[in-house]
Amino acid sequence: MTEVATLLQPDRGQAATSIHLVDRKGFEPWLKAQPERVRQAVQAQGFKGEGFQLAILPEDGGWSALLGVANVEELSAWCLAKAAESLPEGSYRVAGRGPGPAVLGWLLGQYRFDRYREKTEIRGPRVLLTDEPARIEETARIAESTFLVRDLVNIPAGDLGPAELQAAVERVAEECGARTRVHAGAALAKGFPMVAAVGGAATAERAPRLIELEWGDQRHPRLALVGKGVCFDSGGLDIKPSSGMRLMKKDMGGAAHALALARLVMRANLPVRLHLVIPAVENAVSAAAFRPGDILKSRKGLTVEVGNTDAEGRLVLADALTLVIEHKPELVLDFATLTGAARVALGPDLPALFVNDEDLAQQLLDSGTQVSDPLWRMPLWKPYDEMLASDVADLGNVSDAPLAGAVTAALFLQRFVPEGTPWAHFDTFAWRASARPGRPKGGDALGLRATWEMLRLRYAR
Repeated sequence: MTEVATLLQPDRGQAATSIHLVDRKGFEPWLKAQPERVRQAVQAQGFKGEGFQLAILPEDGGWSALLGVANVEELSAWCLAKAAESLPEGSYRVAGRGPGPAVLGWLLGQYRFDRYREKTEIRGPRVLLTDEPARIEETARIAESTFLVRDLVNIPAGDLGPAELQAAVERVAEECGARTRVHAGAALAKGFPMVAAVGGAATAERAPRLIELEWGDQRHPRLALVGKGVCFDSGGLDIKPSSGMRLMKKDMGGAAHALALARLVMRANLPVRLHLVIPAVENAVSAAAFRPGDILKSRKGLTVEVGNTDAEGRLVLADALTLVIEHKPELVLDFATLTGAARVALGPDLPALFVNDEDLAQQLLDSGTQVSDPLWRMPLWKPYDEMLASDVADLGNVSDAPLAGAVTAALFLQRFVPEGTPWAHFDTFAWRASARPGRPKGGDALGLRATWEMLRLRYAR
């Protein structure tokens, strides 16, 4: 994981290069007030005050930077991300004001995933000085957990299977003083039959397992986090085309989000009793693969007819949700890269949010807006339950109709959450197909910061 702890420092007046901020509205007045050599430098670099534009300004004995932002009066989390990506090693301060929420983009803009490159660009740290020292620790924790999601999603499936995902959970547990338990082999088949079925076609080295992490004081309210850990999804016997498999290393992105959120909870010492559950499998193809038409018995006891082996994520999540419900949690959150239908509906940037509790839904939506990590609520539309009907089992894992795929997937999961238990399901993409400042192409955390902000406020001491 990229080291971020030293990239923010309290501003005590130490030497630093200035970053001047302008927006389009204020650019011309600012430019007219500058000496001729500064005006010429700005014009030579084609700077017009657009967002994320960057220019270098000459100063007596040195230089400073000029950065375009959308609104100088209201900085967003991403305002300084381009500067962090582009400026050379050194220490910096925002001229005339503090950086505010833009400290997060400064950290996230320095993420690099280069473990597979023979030659990597060696760049020293870009340190930002801030007038809000209290913000440093919290922002660093959020950046570290975001980097954890990015790293886990970016690692190819050949190097990150169920065993490696288990090792990642165990590293976080050791760091935070948590306990782990792993269900595998015969115990998995008996206790979590749908997890075992989905992962049954994988090789022995990539055998399925269910990973538990527990932390916190027994007296505190119980918080359950569940993450889909499908480390690679071939589609099973309903096999995907090669183009559909290309990004399936990211199909454990839900597990990465749940683990990163658990890390935030523990590092902040939130007053909860944390229960993290990750069903870790590879949906492979072999003679041992589960089949279309098979009927699986779930941990809850409901039987599920398999209409499509490529709808495997909801199967493993159902057994995991059943486990956490047995412990009577006060709140359940699950994360999954579950459906292409959610991406068709909302695109890559907006996680689809399904919630069975109105207060929880509003808390999540408000938190997402507050921290620039938007969510979009989708309906748990009860009449669509009939789309999951089966002639031979309690329910099917897919609908026969190619309609409302994200909704029916969420409704399937809701069958494993009892009424009265607040529950939110995040159907997230965990990936950026194109780069933006502070958000490089590749794995990314979408919905993590919104959920953490909700938890931080909900369980504030």
